[in-house]
Amino acid sequence: MSGVIEMKELLFQELTLIARTSLKLIGKLEGENWTYRPQANMRSMEELVHHLVAIPSVDLLILQENGRETVRAMEESVEAEGHSKEALSAVLDKGMNDLRAYMEGLSDEEFLHKETAPFYIDHPTKQAKWLIEIVTHLQHHRAQLFQYVKALGHDVNMFDLY
Repeated sequence: MSGVIEMKELLFQELTLIARTSLKLIGKLEGENWTYRPQANMRSMEELVHHLVAIPSVDLLILQENGRETVRAMEESVEAEGHSKEALSAVLDKGMNDLRAYMEGLSDEEFLHKETAPFYIDHPTKQAKWLIEIVTHLQHHRAQLFQYVKALGHDVNMFDLY
């Protein structure tokens, strides 16, 4: 196995862990939990969950150089799922599968050196860096979700992250 393939696999193992534990945290939400907003200038629980489950799909669209309108349409389709834990799980699973298929479809050379530019900045990013950014993006919002769930009084601890 090449080092590049092994690195992709390690990153996807981490993404899978983050996705699985995020869904476990989402599973704890009920009723009024969805409207929780720690501060006026922060996302509500519903907004955070929608953003989190959309990350693999949205970030894939962005790294494939899709425009703002396409990305926004994807975000709106996730928002339309409301509080359905099954539908939100399906969104995350599909995004993960699509992202994996894209990354596995790249040759080692493309993964390491192909650059694409998002619509919101003028400099391109290598595909390998995109995958690392997606891991950290998902990890960041899972940490926010953990804090929101904990602040609501749910029994969560570090073991919910593994």
